[in-house]
Amino acid sequence: MERRKAIGLFDSGVGGLTVAQEVFAMLPQENIIYLGDTARTPYGPKPQEEVREFAFEISEFLINQGVKMIVVACNTATSAALDALQEAYDIPIIGVVKPGAQAAIKSTNSRKVGVIATEGTVMSRAYEKAIAEIDGDINVFQKACPLFVELVESGESETEKAQKIAANYLEPLKVSGVDTLILGCTHYPFLRQVIGDIMGPGVSLVFPAKEIALQVREILKGRDELNIENGPSFHRFYVTSKADRFLEIGERFFGRPLPHLEEVSLIRYSDKLKSRAVAANR
Repeated sequence: MERRKAIGLFDSGVGGLTVAQEVFAMLPQENIIYLGDTARTPYGPKPQEEVREFAFEISEFLINQGVKMIVVACNTATSAALDALQEAYDIPIIGVVKPGAQAAIKSTNSRKVGVIATEGTVMSRAYEKAIAEIDGDINVFQKACPLFVELVESGESETEKAQKIAANYLEPLKVSGVDTLILGCTHYPFLRQVIGDIMGPGVSLVFPAKEIALQVREILKGRDELNIENGPSFHRFYVTSKADRFLEIGERFFGRPLPHLEEVSLIRYSDKLKSRAVAANR
């Protein structure tokens, strides 16, 4: 039955758990399958073509698990692959950039919005384009913060090292006078205390997890695929390496145990995609 099928989410590591947590809170009866591509994190410095390949491999894995929709809970993968994924597959696939842009526009009074993100997201200008499509009069100031993902994945998000790195990254945005700052990577909310202390109380931090969960609910409702059964939901978590490390950090940030954590290989899904490409070119 379609309603009992799971919602699939993926990210390069633990960051997407911030989205999964909001989806779980808003839709507790839904089943969730999450994959963190810990073997290849971080995505930010990698070429967009390579990230796009990763996104297709993971989507193949999730679809093989029988998901009814996919949330690309990674800004870099959203920027690199969302349009291509939506064109390739029949199920709904959404990303995190557009909801973040919408939330920032609602938040800003000065019409100056900052974006901190990975190098890949900043270079793609995904947030700048998404904001301009809605309101072309808003000034967008971007800053790549490549070390933030490593801080989160290594469990150093609340250290003095994190404070020093964040202060260096955020100084140009403070000078620019932004009143709203988009945390343009799903890892960055793990650093929101540090970021908030540096930016000060006059700057609103925007992470669109709630907006994403609302979008998931509306899409499934419109397709009559919301799970309305009262039975217990299941949550399955997969990683491509370092399962013990993911469990340690993930449970702390997810706020509850991570049942069914399994390490998997995506090689077979890569081979499947290559076979499909060869067949299509014949």
